[in-house]
Amino acid sequence: MQACVYTLSLNFPMLCPSKRSALAALLAFFALAVSMPLATAQTRVRVVHVFVPLADNAHQGIVPVPARLGNGRDAANNLYWGAAYGVKSFFKASFNWHLLQCQPGPQPAILERCVFRHRDPDCFLVADAYDGSRIRDAVSDFIASVAAAHQESLELRADGEKLVLPIAGQADLMVYVGHDALMDFQIPRVQGGKGTRRRQFIVLACASKAFFGPYLQSSGGEPLLWTTGLMAPEAYTLKAALDGWLRDESPEAIRQRAATAYNRYQKCGLPAAQRLLVTGW
Repeated sequence: MQACVYTLSLNFPMLCPSKRSALAALLAFFALAVSMPLATAQTRVRVVHVFVPLADNAHQGIVPVPARLGNGRDAANNLYWGAAYGVKSFFKASFNWHLLQCQPGPQPAILERCVFRHRDPDCFLVADAYDGSRIRDAVSDFIASVAAAHQESLELRADGEKLVLPIAGQADLMVYVGHDALMDFQIPRVQGGKGTRRRQFIVLACASKAFFGPYLQSSGGEPLLWTTGLMAPEAYTLKAALDGWLRDESPEAIRQRAATAYNRYQKCGLPAAQRLLVTGW
């Protein structure tokens, strides 16, 4: 493009006034295009932000699990993170998701932050593992993000290019995976706004529609998937839902995908899984 601008500028003095004016406008456009940072010309990719409070026998009202799985400070072995069906391990083992990086979180409550990239279509998944004793922070951050009251951006390098990902309240889809702590305590309500983009959310926790619903009703977000009863909040359900979401399927089709996956792993019967996982208000 620089060569084209140079050639046009050499011929500028030989043009009549009217053509000079048109060429001047064209040269100004080329100059702006050349100077524009690559990031501003990129097509926006979709971003999923997942909030995972680690299972914690000592600090959460859960049915106790083996100590190795229920240590809220041990992300590597935790039921909801490093175990086979935990978010980090399950997505790391998935063919369609590529692990880009895992680093300590940006705040003390977040023990680890992992970033995955989907192969096709392009999508980034940012997953935060919260210290199990800080589950209140995980719930509060999730609800504030759905309401667009908590916003962040994440800089990283992926496949040789520098990217700035919109996360938290700027993400396209926000997900909570873990114990339904709103059965144990309450937090201040957050009034959300509509914002400039559609915000959807998933809550994989026991009876999440009943307990998270009152907090999210005025958030401005849209419920894509949540639950009506007790569940195992493991990553295969989320993976199945994202498979449909990335294909722009309807909420009902996504619900059916999630229910099918839940039944495949839990052997609870498809009708029971369909009653458990619901969409919309």
